[in-house]
Amino acid sequence: MTPLSIGDPESIGGYTLLGRLGAGGMGVVYLGVSASGRQVAVKLAHGPRVQDEEFRTRFRQEVAAARRVSGAFTAPVVDADPEADRPWMATLYVPGLNLAEVVERDGPLNLRELRALGLGLTEALRDIHRAGLVHRDLKPRNVLMTEDGPRVIDFGISRAADNQTLTTTGRMIGTPPFMSPEQLAAPRDVTPASDVFSLGSLLVFTAVGTGPFDADSPYITGYQVIHGTPDLAGVPGALLGIVERCLDKDPAARPELPELQRMLEALPESDVTGSAKTEQSAAPRPRPDSRSAAGVSADAATGTGTGRRRRTRMLLTGLGAAVTALAVGAGVFASVAHTSTASESAPAASLPDGWRPWRTELRDDVKGVPLDYDSPGCVAEGSALFCGGTGFTVARVDAASGRTVWRTGTRPQGAQPIGVRDGLVYVYEDPDDAARRVVALDAATGHRRWQRGINKSQNAVLYDGGLLTLSPDYSSFVAYGPSGQELWRAPSLDENCTPSVLGGVPYALCSKGTEPGQAPVELMRLRPGSLTATATLPEKAEALGAVGGQPLFLAPQTAKDVYEAGYERPYNALLRVVPETGQIKRIALAHPLTGAATLADGVVYFVRSDGSVTAVSAVSGRQLWRKVTDVESLSAPAVSDTYKRVYFSNRFGRLLALDSRTGAEVWRTSALDDPGEKTQAYPPRVLLVGDAIVATAGDTAFSRSPSGPN
Repeated sequence: MTPLSIGDPESIGGYTLLGRLGAGGMGVVYLGVSASGRQVAVKLAHGPRVQDEEFRTRFRQEVAAARRVSGAFTAPVVDADPEADRPWMATLYVPGLNLAEVVERDGPLNLRELRALGLGLTEALRDIHRAGLVHRDLKPRNVLMTEDGPRVIDFGISRAADNQTLTTTGRMIGTPPFMSPEQLAAPRDVTPASDVFSLGSLLVFTAVGTGPFDADSPYITGYQVIHGTPDLAGVPGALLGIVERCLDKDPAARPELPELQRMLEALPESDVTGSAKTEQSAAPRPRPDSRSAAGVSADAATGTGTGRRRRTRMLLTGLGAAVTALAVGAGVFASVAHTSTASESAPAASLPDGWRPWRTELRDDVKGVPLDYDSPGCVAEGSALFCGGTGFTVARVDAASGRTVWRTGTRPQGAQPIGVRDGLVYVYEDPDDAARRVVALDAATGHRRWQRGINKSQNAVLYDGGLLTLSPDYSSFVAYGPSGQELWRAPSLDENCTPSVLGGVPYALCSKGTEPGQAPVELMRLRPGSLTATATLPEKAEALGAVGGQPLFLAPQTAKDVYEAGYERPYNALLRVVPETGQIKRIALAHPLTGAATLADGVVYFVRSDGSVTAVSAVSGRQLWRKVTDVESLSAPAVSDTYKRVYFSNRFGRLLALDSRTGAEVWRTSALDDPGEKTQAYPPRVLLVGDAIVATAGDTAFSRSPSGPN
């Protein structure tokens, strides 16, 4: 990183800039930091180019392409504004050198490291291609090397594989030493096979220190790519057949990614040393004399030759073993990884009758001010789904097909229904700015059965005996039965009480005499006519649910208010309350944990914004496992007892399945092609209908099989 120069901005899009990471044809890349301390790489378009509409189109395309791809070996988009006066995009900052810098510093990779690199890049290309894209600029400088393996970056010239609409007249788009013949000769006709050719050139460069087509100028290099024989002198013999296949001039003759994966996995996992290493290398062959084509020696192009053989110190050890055999699936949701449970016999899935994978948009041209609580999504009962979307009135959706059975209301519902019970689905309604009510709809028909006024600022919750609400004037808690009859009332202390249900039992969480969250939390038991103090919990304690009938809370390590975007409060203990006595049992965690916490089946799952998941026993506080997934913006988990899996969705519709016993990744899917306009505004959600997975991302609801995308 170099310091900021005169003329560099101090901040972009709310990110404070710390220095320059580099510059390219499209713009300057800065190291930025958010208010919470999160580091990002911010690409800012060059000023003179922003008036060029073709350039703006390419920048929009890069943002859209990078957002479609979010995998373990790519750097996800965090934020962007392609319509700004100077367009910019922020991606997760990945510390480390790029592959070209690593080879320049440490020399070519050994065979074990080449195997690991190839496996990581193959998986990255699978993610990219399954998003319907061709990268078109896979080169060493677009591969960042980290302790977790390679990360592919820069989608600046990527294209949808089936829609080459951007003109390239008079321009060569790409980097010639790593371009494919068809990309040079007919750039509109490239297919995913073009990236395989680029991967072959990249592997040669990484194994030898120079590319297979290097020459004095890009034009001579381009001629060599189209017509010349690649120079593979010094490539390890075990790798030679792989790169020869990748560098075939005929795209149809190159291996597809599943085959390439198997070929790379067959490479030795340990290095060959001594004379054996010399014997396994390809016999030196004369470099094709480029003077015969253009009058210049290709050897003079780099000044490095193929003699450098210093052993690299890259931290790739073990990556190859971690990338296991991939299940070959069809369609856009084909599997990217399949690990721990591949050998287990799959249980019989309980799916809605006639189920098939589906996708539906939670949008409609409904006019009026939306009822927008920033929480669209679905709830389920049996094989029925009830959903609210960003531009969608409440609807029943068939969980087998995704077909809308009925819709009701005249106002978009940016909030999922409260829940379903006894043939009724409960939803919110705001008739005007001053009032709010809960409405009970017939689950079969959508007809309104009854409605009741509730508090404007507090949610209604279902408990084992009915629906618990807070009165509009804050004076009392009110419970309603299925017919809308009032079951009972209990007094409320003041406006700082919130209705809550822990283990099916109604409670109130109150902060006496001060603002909510600024005092210890009073757990109050609610019964007809009474509000009984049960226990006093620390300030900022978070209610999770109940274990064995005992309310369970998280105890914060610090209750200090931090007004920073992305801040995640650390928690260092679980608190279990014995309701009969008010006794609080403190269960210390091994170390403080951060992230959104969810209690499910006796396990507390901490999900961080960076994609890491930690599972902790709700009984003992013992950490069961931790998994760094590299899939950001994960939803709260849905747990399957049948499959022993934990499912997540992310903002872009990628599904992730982890083994609930070990945290091992079982499978993941590609992101949705276009999850709608609200991916950043609303949290993703996932739930189970029987064993069928249903998720929401942006404006979209979709369903997938629990057995993975095979």
